[in-house]
Amino acid sequence: MRLRRLHKNDAPLILEWMQDPELNCFFRFNPDTITIESIVDFIEEATASLTYRHYAIVDEDDTYLGTISLKNIDKVSNNAEYAISLRKSVIGKGVAHFATNELLKIAFDELELHKVYLNVLSDNLRAVIFYEKVGFVFEGEFVDHLLIRNQYRSIKWYAIVRQL
Repeated sequence: MRLRRLHKNDAPLILEWMQDPELNCFFRFNPDTITIESIVDFIEEATASLTYRHYAIVDEDDTYLGTISLKNIDKVSNNAEYAISLRKSVIGKGVAHFATNELLKIAFDELELHKVYLNVLSDNLRAVIFYEKVGFVFEGEFVDHLLIRNQYRSIKWYAIVRQL
């Protein structure tokens, strides 16, 4: 496995997980509004951004497995927001663990960030367990913070600080 920049030909497999109700129930976007064209636009914008780094997680055949990102990169405060999404077929196979370790190396070694943070829906227990397993530390919870599909949802905040 490795990380690489997103390519336009990843769009159909990105659309696959975005339209999967078992996965998209933990995301804020409305899956009904997502199209191949909107994903291609996202990929094109992502390659030009200085404040976002979106990577495709790929296998040895360069098949797209998921996306992992550093968002809102702040070079003044030296932090960024972490995000990951995987195709259902690779969940539980070590892909997220590998990709997270690689992304944290980029964040701390290449970008020299001090902190990487994330927020997760409080009821996304699989993700919460994973984030704690890879070293993110719970910092707090915002109760009924987001209105998603006509339901208020709480989010938990986690972070990992660069170890010197």
